[in-house]
Amino acid sequence: MTLGNTTVKQTISTMSLLTHLLACLFGTGSWVSVNGLWVELPLIVPHIPESWYLPSYLSILIQMANIGPLFITLMHRFHPGVLNETAVIYVIISLGTVASFLLGFFWKDTAVVAGVPRSVALLALTFFLATVDCTSSVTFLPFMMRLKPQYLTTYYIGEGVSGLLPALVALIQGVGVVHCTNNTQFWNHTLNSYNSSVTFDLQAQYQPANFSTEVFFFFLSAMMLVCLAAFLLLNYHPDVAREHPSSRSTNRVKERSQKNRKWVEEKPMMEPSRPENHKHRSSFGTGAYSWMQVFYIFAILAWANALTNAVLPSVQSYSCMPYGNKVYHLSATMAAVSNPLACFIAMFLPIRSLLLMGALSVIGSAVGAYIMGMAALSPCPLLVHETSGGVIIVFAWIVCVLTLSYVKVIIGVILRDEGHSALVWCGAVVQLGSLLGAATMFPLVSVYSYFSSGDPCNTKCP
Repeated sequence: MTLGNTTVKQTISTMSLLTHLLACLFGTGSWVSVNGLWVELPLIVPHIPESWYLPSYLSILIQMANIGPLFITLMHRFHPGVLNETAVIYVIISLGTVASFLLGFFWKDTAVVAGVPRSVALLALTFFLATVDCTSSVTFLPFMMRLKPQYLTTYYIGEGVSGLLPALVALIQGVGVVHCTNNTQFWNHTLNSYNSSVTFDLQAQYQPANFSTEVFFFFLSAMMLVCLAAFLLLNYHPDVAREHPSSRSTNRVKERSQKNRKWVEEKPMMEPSRPENHKHRSSFGTGAYSWMQVFYIFAILAWANALTNAVLPSVQSYSCMPYGNKVYHLSATMAAVSNPLACFIAMFLPIRSLLLMGALSVIGSAVGAYIMGMAALSPCPLLVHETSGGVIIVFAWIVCVLTLSYVKVIIGVILRDEGHSALVWCGAVVQLGSLLGAATMFPLVSVYSYFSSGDPCNTKCP
């Protein structure tokens, strides 16, 4: 009997690990394509006419792609049940796979538009990739309702890995490694005189990567295929099916519902600010939160995503490059590590306190303000010639991403308990925040040129 119980426990453990792995791989496909484009910019920019204006163009294209989430959200609102969520996910993952693959062939191709050469293929395919990734916010999250609540946190870990993995591959690739070479020139003052002057000039030379940009895009396409395979297994693998709440007996479902109701009733004790009178509760989800609290949660969600998805990525190079190429890559990599780390922490410490959520948002925003300040001072930010300057900016990126990512995961966990519709709105607010952030940064970066990158080899700072 003991042996039989042990076998059952091992089977359950294996099944649980398999589901966690598939949920993580499924989440990895959510933003891997767009994140991959961001980290590959140093190798893309020298070969395209848009040069370093490309990041701001990417931000606008990504936000224009919110037409996908808008359509999904409106369909859920006005025609619930009509849209086949599973079919939509199959379509967007397949589209992402094909678009990433085509980028490997056409990313350098240009066409003349209004008399100016433009990277039409790159921009068009980027729009399709952005549409895929933005739409994943309102389709992948609701799909996770089919599994137990703990798998949502695993999904968020995978979403964090979608930024970490391309960053690590880019490091192996050797993206944007700069060496300053001496370009000394001799000038004669007069035609018949031996008097001459020497001009010392350093020229930035980007070292060739260990493998090409084409190979990197094929890697992104392969990651989308892995995401598709994980989604297929989440839908059809018999062991994973046992993790679906709908596959359990009616009594087990009722028992879980009773526990959820009991937890909701006990939540006012955990959150003193929550009204005890049912008349003051909202009609949102289970009604456990007042409309003021719902607005508070969504406002923080929009703000956190505006910072992490649009505002800060637009100025990352300006805030870090003055301290050196190594600092830039270290900050990008450690920021990418911080995202899944925050999700991992949330798996074991899912603190749902609205007060803590606000406090962490304030801390992350304050550190983000320091990052913006250093970007505005570029190419001569504070402590530019000091090692401590580079250490502080890397630490700032880690703290900012870590705190705001934790806030986003906790909000996702809270809204997961409020039902399928709440997660759809969660994805919509994520994209709305990102849209507002990008709309704010585009004119500052591309129109008014408030930020200056400087020359990595010749910039003189006092």
